Amino acid sequence: MKRFIEGEDRGQRTLLPELLDDYVAETNPVRVVDAFVEELDLGRLGFERVQPAKTG
Repeated sequence: MKRFIEGEDRGQRTLLPELLDDYVAETNPVRVVDAFVEELDLGRLGFERVQPAKTG
């Protein structure tokens, strides 16, 4: 019977890429949706708390 469970290498820096953007291909249609949403003026559309607080 083993006393310890062998796990993954502790020297591994990250499990996932640093940026979520690394998962999405340059030609993926979701980039059009992202560009569209970025251009929306959410405050003018009636959304509240559009500007983040100083505390984040």
